[in-house]
Amino acid sequence: MKIVLAPMEGLVDDVMRDVLTEIGGIDWCVTEFIRVTNSLLPVKTFHRLAPELLQQSKTRAGTPVRLQLLGSDPACLADNAARAAELGAPVIDLNFGCPAPTVNRHRGGAVLLKEPQTLYEIITTVRAAVPADIPVTAKMRLGYEDTSLTLDCARAINAAGAAELTVHARTKVEGYKPPAHWEWFARIKEVIDIPLIANGEVWTLEDYCNIRETSQCETIMIGRGLIAAPDFAKRIKHLQQTGSQLPPEPWADVLAHVDNLFMQCQLRAGDSSYAVSRVKQWLNQLKRTYIEAGDFFNEIRSIREPEQLRTRLNAAR
Repeated sequence: MKIVLAPMEGLVDDVMRDVLTEIGGIDWCVTEFIRVTNSLLPVKTFHRLAPELLQQSKTRAGTPVRLQLLGSDPACLADNAARAAELGAPVIDLNFGCPAPTVNRHRGGAVLLKEPQTLYEIITTVRAAVPADIPVTAKMRLGYEDTSLTLDCARAINAAGAAELTVHARTKVEGYKPPAHWEWFARIKEVIDIPLIANGEVWTLEDYCNIRETSQCETIMIGRGLIAAPDFAKRIKHLQQTGSQLPPEPWADVLAHVDNLFMQCQLRAGDSSYAVSRVKQWLNQLKRTYIEAGDFFNEIRSIREPEQLRTRLNAAR
């Protein structure tokens, strides 16, 4: 039974991956997508978005990190996948699920779910370009505007040689609006013979148990649920191992994780407001689970300077 930290552009970067995997319970992560258009990207681009490549493609806690590519040109994606493999990527994941309008306008992400044949061509070309021992996997949504091509897309991905398929059980148009349509996992399983990873709307231990039962998937990918409750994966593992539930960790412990993120971001960006913005971003997600996160966000809302935030964090801890 595996728990995967979902790739979320602009949120789950290497710093967030480092912080969350240190807490425990996460079996592997997937990078933010590396956008591929019409060129072979320089090594520095891979290292910027996946710095774990420099440490055996693992976080400091030892959690494996898979590398994700996004694009629509099969040959160009294959060239970049080959480079990623040379740099040490253990798995190449292909993004057919991103709902961002800018990405979709440039024929990337979920818009490709209108073209099952293109999915097939991308995966077969990438599969041929990387060593046989490096899996090529894919992530998709149920469709773009509707679910009329859901099963065709799943069949194409399966037939093309993907090693696994992750499905976010909503269409692009539905975005992140509840509910996620978990009933689709059974239908997709009927038309593929590769492992299916279930994703979408998992916030609580009850949600986790329900998606496991409904999907009959051994691996669950969680995104916003792990951002809103940093110890969620660890509590899931405790439930699996003991049958008993741990309460969410206290706010003081969560604040220590926030401080960890802040310090790492400040080391990266110096005296810029970047570290402050990242803390505010995370607090906005945490307040779904912790009322204290909303209170602290309101307290620091007007702060722009890192040193001011450092003073408030020290006082809060």
